[in-house]
Parts: sequence; C-alpha cells; structure tokens
Amino acid sequence: MTINEIKNDGLSIRLSMEFGKEDYSERKKKSLNKVRRDADIRGFRKGMAPLSLVEKLYGGQALVEAVNALISENLDKYIKENKLNLIGEPLPVEDAEKKNDWNNPDTFEFQFDMALAPVFEVKVGADDKIVSYKAVLTDEEKKQYKAQMLKSYGQPVEVESVEDESYVIADFEQGERKAEKVYVNMFGLNDESVKGLLLGHKKGDVIDVDVTKLYADENDRATALRVGKDEIASLDPVWKMTFGEIKSFRDAELNQDLFDMVCGKDKVKTEEEFDAFLASKQADELQQETDYRFTQDVKEYLLGKADIKIDEDFMKRWLFSANEGKFTMEDIEKEFPMFLKDFKWQTVAGRIMQDCKLTVKKEDLLEKAKLMTRYQFMSYYGSASIPEEILAKYAEQLISDPKQSSRIHEMAEEKVVVDYVRATAAIEEKEISVADLRSKNE
Repeated sequence: MTINEIKNDGLSIRLSMEFGKEDYSERKKKSLNKVRRDADIRGFRKGMAPLSLVEKLYGGQALVEAVNALISENLDKYIKENKLNLIGEPLPVEDAEKKNDWNNPDTFEFQFDMALAPVFEVKVGADDKIVSYKAVLTDEEKKQYKAQMLKSYGQPVEVESVEDESYVIADFEQGERKAEKVYVNMFGLNDESVKGLLLGHKKGDVIDVDVTKLYADENDRATALRVGKDEIASLDPVWKMTFGEIKSFRDAELNQDLFDMVCGKDKVKTEEEFDAFLASKQADELQQETDYRFTQDVKEYLLGKADIKIDEDFMKRWLFSANEGKFTMEDIEKEFPMFLKDFKWQTVAGRIMQDCKLTVKKEDLLEKAKLMTRYQFMSYYGSASIPEEILAKYAEQLISDPKQSSRIHEMAEEKVVVDYVRATAAIEEKEISVADLRSKNE
C-alpha cells in the first residue's frame, strides 16, 4: 500500500492511494466467511455452502467492501496524522478510478481531491478606517413622505366621472354573453388610448371597448369576463361596457382619526406634532438603510482584508456531490458567486467571533427574529405595527424552528461582528443624500 501527495498548491491536495492484493485479500476473505455463515443458499445447510460458491455469488461485493474500508480508514488516518483542516469532504477523481479492473482484480489505484480550509488572519483595530453614512433629509423629501402617508391612509369615495385614479364597476355584454360587476382599475391600464376612452364617463354611460386593452393577459381577461380560458382567444375583442359605480381614492384628512391611526391613540393632537412624529418615523426607517449600508461596507472591508483564497473548482464539484442531484452544474455556476461570497463571510465572521471571544446571546437571536416577523407582517398584511407580546411570541417560535434557527443565528452573528467593528475601528461619519444612499444600496 502506498499513499502519496501528487499535488499540493496550498489550496487543495490530490492524494494517490494504491492497494495491492496483500492489502485487501484478508479483508475480502473475512467478509466472504461472514456471508457464508449467514447466507441461505439453496441446496446447502446454513453456513455449509462451499467457499468457492460463496466467492462466485458474493465475491464482487466482498471485494468492493474490503477496498472501500481500506480507502475510508486510510483517508481518515492521513487527514488526522497531517492535521489537515478541510472544506467539505474528499472527492474521488473519477478518471483515475476508471483504470481499475474490478473483474480481474490486482492492484487498485484511487485519487482523491481535498480542499484545504483557508489560512488567514483578520484583526480589527484603530488603524482600520470605515465610513458610516448619515442620510440627510431635504424638506421636499419630508413633504413627499407626508403625502405618501396621507395617500396610504386614504379611502375610496364615489365620484361623478372617471378620473386617472378611479376604479369602475362595470357590466360587459357581447351578444348573449354577459359579465356583471367587473372591476376595471385605471391604475392597471398601460394602454393610453383605452385610458383616454374611459376618462370622463359617468355612471350609466355605454361604450364599445376592446377588452384586450383592458386586460392584456389572456388569463386575467377570461377571469374578468367569466369565459373559459380555451374560449377567450376566439371571441371578438370588442364588448359593450356599461359604467356602474365609479370611485376614486382621496387622501386622508388631517384630523384626530388619522393621528390616532398613525401614531397611536391620543399621542398626537396637532399637525405640528404629527409632522414631528413623521420626521422621527422617517429617520428611523432611514437608519435601517444606513445600518444596512454600514454592514455591507464592513463585510466588504473585512473580506478584502482577509483576502481568502480557496479552490473554487473543488467547491463547485463538492456542492454538486453534496446536494445529490438537486442542482445541475449550470445551476451551481449561476449561483456560485453569491455562495462563495457568503462562504467567505461566514469564515471571516467565525474567525473574529473565535479570536475576540464574541458570543451570540438569546437576545441577539430574538432581535433578529422580531425583525423577520415585522417583515413577514408587512408582506402579508401591509403593516409592521404589531403588539409587543405577539411579536415576542412569534420570535420565540422562529428561533425554535429548525428550518429558521440557522439563518437567524447567522444574521445575529453578523450583527455581533459588525457591532464589534463599529466599537473597535476608526469610524468616519459622512453625510449622504437619501438618493445617493439608496443608489449605493441597490
């Protein structure tokens, strides 16, 4: 038996392993004897079949088991003796294995590639300079934010005629076909000609309209007109449209009802207090954006400082092998840059956590879990305003969920590392416009 390194470039090792008959014969024989004792072979009492027959029936299987055991034992031994810190698992070099003749066994040669975990140092101190941005709001941006708030809390009101921001409940008719109370939203119309056709019409008006311009998607058109999807394409696109109820959204009025809905019961009484509340709310939202920018800049800085090198070809092969056919090599190539960046960051963050004796505490996990919960509520219900007791309950459930806990821990670890950098490095604060900040965050 011989084991040799045939390549070691500091990123990965290619190991050659050669086994002769003297290495695997005894193992194979023991395996066959075990099979002979346990196998039920027709015509022979259990354990009494001739070894030659057992060899004929099970010799190939026993040989594979013996050789695989040798490979496993010697790979583990080599890794431990040489104190190798690896990424993933050793991968066989398939071209080398093809040379082995299992039907006429003699000497077997195998080759394995092993990726070495990166060796690097990354320390943070007062010599490290990182920019932290502070977004500066203009009066116009504050005004726009207030206008958006009034619009978001607005209500639909009945209007006399169709406007740019109206929606119409209409009846459609074509011959014997009828579709009543069909929703037509002026916001959703991309065809300017049909918009112009609808504008100004009043309840009870009747026009001919090309429904393909109202509903460009065939499936949407079929659903709106209550027609089968297989039939809609063959119909005349022109239908008679009778205008019914017409409503437009109007901005919320500046009154106590609005103040209570936005700010909480009786917390704000005047428009000046409302403006101050909105300014604080807008500043908090921008703080999240500046925190995100700082986090990304810290990650880029530390990744550049660590300058981690790994065998990328091995990593792609290992990902393909480890995922057992869930992804094609094309899928892996497409997603690899993002995976590689994330892998390097996790490696750097782990080193800083270890070297600086940082820990992720439960309150760190709960903070991130609460943030995830707010995002979920915003996505599903359009609001991130959640009572604290409900928020805490959902957060506890998330950190206990095996499917979520790993991701939450990674997010919490990231924040612990970034907070450490903020407290340790030399931070240069710079003012930035909201537009420039959002451009950087895209």
